[in-house]
Amino acid sequence: MQKTLIINAGSSSLKWQLFEMPAETVLASGLVERISMPGSIFTIKYGDHQKFETTVDNLDQEHAAQLVFDELQRLDIIQSLSEITAVAHRVVAGGETFKHAVEVTPTVLEQIKGLSSFAPLHNPMEAQGIATMAKTLPNVTQYAVFDSQFFTDLPEMNAIYSLPYDLTKKYHIRRYGEHGISHGYLTGRAAELLNKPKDDVNLVTLHLGSGASLAAVKHGKAFDTSMGFTPLTGVTMGTRAGDVDPAVVPFLMDKLNISDPNEIMMMLNNKSGLLGVSGISPDMREIKAQEQTNPQAKLAVDIFVNRIAKYAGSYLTELHGADAIIFAGGIGEHNVQLRQQITDELRIFGVKLDADLNAAGQEGVISSADSTIKVMLIPTNEELAMVRQVAALQ
Repeated sequence: MQKTLIINAGSSSLKWQLFEMPAETVLASGLVERISMPGSIFTIKYGDHQKFETTVDNLDQEHAAQLVFDELQRLDIIQSLSEITAVAHRVVAGGETFKHAVEVTPTVLEQIKGLSSFAPLHNPMEAQGIATMAKTLPNVTQYAVFDSQFFTDLPEMNAIYSLPYDLTKKYHIRRYGEHGISHGYLTGRAAELLNKPKDDVNLVTLHLGSGASLAAVKHGKAFDTSMGFTPLTGVTMGTRAGDVDPAVVPFLMDKLNISDPNEIMMMLNNKSGLLGVSGISPDMREIKAQEQTNPQAKLAVDIFVNRIAKYAGSYLTELHGADAIIFAGGIGEHNVQLRQQITDELRIFGVKLDADLNAAGQEGVISSADSTIKVMLIPTNEELAMVRQVAALQ
């Protein structure tokens, strides 16, 4: 049996799953939360509901990956690393270069690095992860699955900005979108649960985590998305500002006596969003814990909900309604109260949650019987979507 390791590295987390193929059996899965932050949490689930968890302060991606390999062997999930026959990595930005999953070659790795301007928080880290795996598993074929590929066919009306058209075409300036692996999986799974052909579903999908994005799906294909040229834009995120007037960049450069615009971009990417507004943390759980006593914490939550409602409402308008609104991602899947708050903001569309179904947190419809649009909770499974794309290449 072949064993494929799926690596899904986010801006503050690293998820992974070890699959036995072609059965698609998950032998083990794990999550590293709060990467490079105090109290990094390392978790492995395996066997018959067995779980191993430890806390390591400021665990970076490279050491997290090594810990995965060490624990896989220590827990007898695998006897040796030679059992792993393929490794696939989620890569955020494929630009217009990559429109489907590919085997990683030295040329491909350099191209991924070259696309870092489209995802400065992600592509360099993901390229480093690929290089690390190549050292640890030098004889194992690696693959890259691109988050942007779901959005490569956005209609031009939604894909481009209102810049001079010749510059748009010359420099490939467009809305690339991210979390496409998740939005694509959610589209397919929603079609299954709704018992409709995939090309017949219209959805608003909400991938809400430390990184967050929304997508409008029309007839099973991406129609619009909140992230843009880079993953910086869109809704408020853990450390990313989301939508900001570009005039703020030269304004802050002048006020702060900064000559390099990249310093402002780093602030917008790493020190803004929930962290910047709350002054507490990029982690919604920590912010929620202080919401009742800390005005900045409450403000951060209010802004997060407000921005999501604005995008979701605009997408419902674009689509002339929808079959369903889908909640997914770490926040979307686990925060009962935030699902209620966001849905309440969309009540003008006749959207209503069933309080008991929402609290139960099970996959499926969580809206009330009289809701004009179904609301669904679907735990995203990017790793399953990725392993299927890799299997198609083998």
